[in-house]
Amino acid sequence: MSHPPLALVSGATSGIGEATALLLAQRGWTVAATGRRQDRLAELAAKAPAGSIHTFAADLTDDGDVERLLAAVTTRLGPLRGLVNAAGILEGGSLEKASIDSFDRVMNINVRSVALLTKAALPALRQTGAGASIVNVSSVTGTRSFPGIFAYCVSKAALDQMTRCLALELAAEGIRVNAVNPGVVVTELHRASGMDDAAYAAFLERSQQTHPMGRVGQADEVAEAIVWLLSDATGWITGATLPIDGGRHLTCAR
Repeated sequence: MSHPPLALVSGATSGIGEATALLLAQRGWTVAATGRRQDRLAELAAKAPAGSIHTFAADLTDDGDVERLLAAVTTRLGPLRGLVNAAGILEGGSLEKASIDSFDRVMNINVRSVALLTKAALPALRQTGAGASIVNVSSVTGTRSFPGIFAYCVSKAALDQMTRCLALELAAEGIRVNAVNPGVVVTELHRASGMDDAAYAAFLERSQQTHPMGRVGQADEVAEAIVWLLSDATGWITGATLPIDGGRHLTCAR
């Protein structure tokens, strides 16, 4: 009797990570969900089919914590079929106005922690071998330039390049690596960066004009693409950075 495939999802307590963990659970996967807050992880597991989501609190900026996370996941649940790197933060500011401490925080979470978690997960992915898949949650800011969010843009461009480099490094083993690049999606990301309710509402209203399809996205729409990239249906796709942005990446200043 075969076991359900296992995916490790970071950033699983909110936004795209949460939506992806729940969708995978609904589609018959076993999910190892990780985030910083145990209470939010418990709330996530309660929303899913019984026994489908297993929670692991961890700080992905802590090398030892990441090693402990992977040891706990593999000991308890077995080899990995999928890895979804959805943890990330946004802090605003130009290079001149933002602090270097802010730059370091963004790069540490959005780039270094992804490399750290992926490196730690590779042995468990190799146990599955051909058919294993990694999906990184990037952004339209990885492929297009925007003022006022310097560190975030740089971090997502780095994540896109990490995706392509890893795709080449792992291709011969049949392990695929892709990224999704959402436009503005309704999550907690922007409010966590410091926007109050009024500023966020104005931002969403303005974003309807900047996205050619006339609306912002929903986390479930991105989750669908992530689950698709993890599946055998995309077995010959690797190194892709997939726009999910209502056409935002196609626009330019006019």
